[in-house]
Amino acid sequence: MKSLWNDKDARKTAQNPLALRVYTSRLLGRETSLVMHGGGNSSVKVKVNDFFGQEQEVLYIKASGWDLATIEAAGFAAVKMDVLMCMAAMKQLSDTDMVRQQRAAMLDPNAPNPSVEAILHALIPYRFVDHSHTDAVVTISNTPDGPRHIRDIYGKSVLVVPYVMPGFVLARKVYEMTRGLDWSKYKGIVLLNHGLFTFADSARESYENHIKLVTRAERYIQKQRIKIASVKSPKADLLGLAHLRQAVSRVQGGAVVALLKDDTHSVGFSRIAGIKGLATRGTLTPDHVIRTKPKPVVLNKDMAADVEAYAKAYQKYFESNTDGKLKCLDLSPRWAVWPGQGVVAFGRSLNEAGIVSDIIDHTIPAIQTAQRMGGWKVLSQKDLFEVEYWELEQAKLAKSPKPLNLQGKIALVTGAASGIGRACLEGLKAQGAQAIGLDIQEAPDCLCCDVTKEDEVRKAIEATVRRFGGLDIIVSNAGVFPASMPIDSMDQSAWEKSLQLNLTSHQYLMKHAAPYLSHGIDPTIIIIASKNVPAPGPGAAAYSVAKAGLTQLGRVAALELGSKGIRVNMIHPNQVFDTAIWTKEVLAKRARQYGLSVEQYKTSNLLHATITSQDVARLVCVMAGPAFAKTTGAQIPIDGGNERVI
Repeated sequence: MKSLWNDKDARKTAQNPLALRVYTSRLLGRETSLVMHGGGNSSVKVKVNDFFGQEQEVLYIKASGWDLATIEAAGFAAVKMDVLMCMAAMKQLSDTDMVRQQRAAMLDPNAPNPSVEAILHALIPYRFVDHSHTDAVVTISNTPDGPRHIRDIYGKSVLVVPYVMPGFVLARKVYEMTRGLDWSKYKGIVLLNHGLFTFADSARESYENHIKLVTRAERYIQKQRIKIASVKSPKADLLGLAHLRQAVSRVQGGAVVALLKDDTHSVGFSRIAGIKGLATRGTLTPDHVIRTKPKPVVLNKDMAADVEAYAKAYQKYFESNTDGKLKCLDLSPRWAVWPGQGVVAFGRSLNEAGIVSDIIDHTIPAIQTAQRMGGWKVLSQKDLFEVEYWELEQAKLAKSPKPLNLQGKIALVTGAASGIGRACLEGLKAQGAQAIGLDIQEAPDCLCCDVTKEDEVRKAIEATVRRFGGLDIIVSNAGVFPASMPIDSMDQSAWEKSLQLNLTSHQYLMKHAAPYLSHGIDPTIIIIASKNVPAPGPGAAAYSVAKAGLTQLGRVAALELGSKGIRVNMIHPNQVFDTAIWTKEVLAKRARQYGLSVEQYKTSNLLHATITSQDVARLVCVMAGPAFAKTTGAQIPIDGGNERVI
């Protein structure tokens, strides 16, 4: 590992210890093998004047919820050193009380909570302290001879601390081990199965000591000449992926995103002999258990049964470790080992699944490295349970917001570059869905696709399943409104174009989406039809006939797909004036046909309402959710009340 220190950048912060702390913290954060997704922490001790002008020695320490890779000065909480040292001398202190007293000792009561390692940072008698969960050091300590390996690497230059629970217990352990210690003899502290601390009165020295110690561990591993399993990626089993996601979602109690990781290392890992016994021993570091649970599910042929068995085993794990006062978390796995296909990460959002995926990337080589160095030996089930059900984590979960209405659902919207399609895409995302659009035009969050070409539609659906793990919601919206033409002078190409886009393309979509929807979570197809179905107008034969055919297609689909749990409903909008078809010229022409002004024409319905794309999108989101869970084959107008329809 190379030092990322840059003299020019550092000089910009040299006169400000906190700014310098931010700079070197970000250097640590840029190395994913040191910290990931909020892991690790750093601090600096300074003297400042408080609100009353009195000098106070404070510890600026990374606050909860901040990431070292992007941290700013606001991400460090200032805590009074004298209070932290008083707490360090206490023999017992609950972590809840510790957090409460740390907050009481903060200079700014509005700042976020300080790290739970604040007392430990305070104990170290140096200005700058850096802490990471370095893969290399933790991997080495996760072996039967871990302590011996650490001694071989560092000799007596580091203090080795046996694993204890993070928080006050760890701080107290270090307090006891370091009373009367000559700190000048040490370059760092290795917390077995947990991570590495370095320290110095210089920010650069503390940071570069960290890099040097990690590098020594990396070189020690390199000398073992360990090869990480690598196998060519197979063709992805997308239907199997959708089936797996469905099984996990059902146990989870809500839809999840499923990220298939079929890179060569993930596939190689999945094919290791005895992978079930190896992959399920535990986590790389204890903090990972909060994201990944203690172990993955290892799949066999019946994936649904495997997930159910995992849930039962997790329930037993909880019952054998709980004190009777804890509330069991959901029973679903956070990742799966899929022999021959790779591994799969799960989450209620793409971001959540992505965090699990990143942890897997670091866990896979660590397991294989440790196994070749004597065995993958991690913390006990009890130790992992204590972190997973830590009182501080339980408090965070209790404050978590409720999932959004469509949280974790996977949606596909056609014709999503503008108008109704764009509004639906954005509305579904705002409700928690992972939504992607199809359009012939390039647009954000859209795949470029000509929906009149069946092969392009098939590939787009496969790409969506590949990206998110399945399919739950189809908004079949793509369409065109041809220029008005009477039947006896109909342009044949306009007729054919309308049938192809307004009808046949939707049949392609249903045909290729249905197999994946059958493995979806409350799956639904919502068709954007038209008021012209129940109430056609003269000159619109090409459009009205195609939309009527589309509605009939939807009705038949409701009959055919109902047995698979797939709902199919139609929406009949009218006069949605903020869409591309309603140009000023078209609007003026239509108003003249009815002898109305433009403004009169725009509100020519019983409610005198103007219908917008957002109105249609809101209805789509409701129809995609639980309110319509038992409705199929319905045709719903959104037109302000049209006399001819009524």
